[in-house]
Amino acid sequence: MRKGFFSNKLRPGRKLTEVIERKIETIESKNFVWIDLQNPDRSDVEKLAEKYNFNSLNIEDCMTKFELPKLDSYDDHFFVILHFPPLSQKIGVSKNSQLSIFVGKDFLVTVHQGDLNPLVELVDICKNNSEQQKKNRLLGKSSGLLLHEIIDVLVDDLLHTSRKIIANLDEIEDRVFDETKPVARSIALLRREINRLRRIANPLKKFVLEIAKQVKRFSEEDEQLGLYYDDVIDHIEKVIETLEESRETMEIYKDTDFVLSTEKTNKVLGMLTIIFTLAIPSTVIGTFYGMNVNLPGGIGDKTMLLGPFTTFIVIIIASAIPAVLMFVYFKKLGWISS
Repeated sequence: MRKGFFSNKLRPGRKLTEVIERKIETIESKNFVWIDLQNPDRSDVEKLAEKYNFNSLNIEDCMTKFELPKLDSYDDHFFVILHFPPLSQKIGVSKNSQLSIFVGKDFLVTVHQGDLNPLVELVDICKNNSEQQKKNRLLGKSSGLLLHEIIDVLVDDLLHTSRKIIANLDEIEDRVFDETKPVARSIALLRREINRLRRIANPLKKFVLEIAKQVKRFSEEDEQLGLYYDDVIDHIEKVIETLEESRETMEIYKDTDFVLSTEKTNKVLGMLTIIFTLAIPSTVIGTFYGMNVNLPGGIGDKTMLLGPFTTFIVIIIASAIPAVLMFVYFKKLGWISS
């Protein structure tokens, strides 16, 4: 077994204080060898390419951080790229993890950036002897069975992520009907997350079906291998079904939030319109009495029946009567609810 080692090279755009861990783990079993590369240099992959006769285009693909999922088949091996969401990722952060895999009868090579925690844990189990029974199950038969275990744990985490979506849906449902909490941004972020996971899960089902066909060439002695991959496909279908239901639910919540927000806005605008309408008589009458003309009860009126406050009283009475009449009329029309 070959121990991992560290590289002082930094990824472009990273802070100078951040050191990237570069590991190459070689795990040998009776029937095959598993080589796991985390954050590898190009030279690391090229050495394996010379040893196992990998296609140069596949080397380019696995060194690219964001390559589309694909599967290339050759006489003695096949190459596949799969995408998964990191388990530690927060909802709303758009980032996928790429896993590149070379599979042959006597070897399995995995290339990734080390952010797929379940895969890293499998490597640790196979390196150490603390879980000997599980280690024997992973390495005891064929490279095809080990590949199934890798995909299975990553799909289980994908299923876990879809369940987190359900938990977020329950929270958003409560917030949609709570007028004190804004929810539009949360809905938009969760919709983006659902669409991103759908773009991962839908191609994943297609490629796992193809992988199940390809591994039979290198694992003919394991008759139950097809059943194992069928179980993984069932889990992927559950993920897809969950995401489809979540997307439909999010559309309902989006429409509900829009209707409730529109209704709330209309109520505010309606109330402001009513207040403005009721204030029109007082505005008009006050404007007339603010002019330098003689009006009944004005400053120039010698009668001044109600003393020095005659003008004020006349304005209040003249403004209140039409305002009260309009309020009663609006109430009768149902524009003002109780």
